[in-house]
Amino acid sequence: MSLARTLWAANADWAERILAHRFVQGLGDGTLPVAAFKRYMAQDAYFLDAFARAYAFCLANGRSRDDLYAFAELIAGVVDELRLHRQQAERLQIDLERVVPLAATRAYVDFLLATARRGGLGETVAAMTPCMRLYAFLGQSLAKGTVAPAYADWVTTYADPGFEALAARLEALLDRHAADNAAVRDNYRRAMELEYGFFDANL
Repeated sequence: MSLARTLWAANADWAERILAHRFVQGLGDGTLPVAAFKRYMAQDAYFLDAFARAYAFCLANGRSRDDLYAFAELIAGVVDELRLHRQQAERLQIDLERVVPLAATRAYVDFLLATARRGGLGETVAAMTPCMRLYAFLGQSLAKGTVAPAYADWVTTYADPGFEALAARLEALLDRHAADNAAVRDNYRRAMELEYGFFDANL
């Protein structure tokens, strides 16, 4: 089994906890309060700015032309995601220019950027992969049931085969650049813990 699959399996407990969280279930059945979704969208846009910068560190530390292409593609995926956030922000009247990060958002951003600045490519990819794989998992899981119209766009975005392809792309980079060691395992699990905290803080 690949390292990416091994790490995902080792953190299935967190994935299931997040899927069962009231925030995530509320996205699927439409019961999530609009105020909570608006707060989440603003915080997620703040987070995605940092996520794109962490990818830029990975691109700078890449070891081949294929790495350059791959990380450039992943950065473009984040930019597309931010454009979708901006469209929804305009519709919901969310100000994305003056977002004050919650403690959970700040903790996640600080973790990612501190990891990226240390320059270890494998360790950085291990810290970033959970976000992509988790969101693909959540979108695909929710899409299997009846999705209420309120947040159907969110579910559709992350259940989309194009998003799955980006998650798989990042997992391939994890397999290529990361060793199965304590730092990689710790970074992966820490990211999953921070994902739970992020959803929980926005409820």
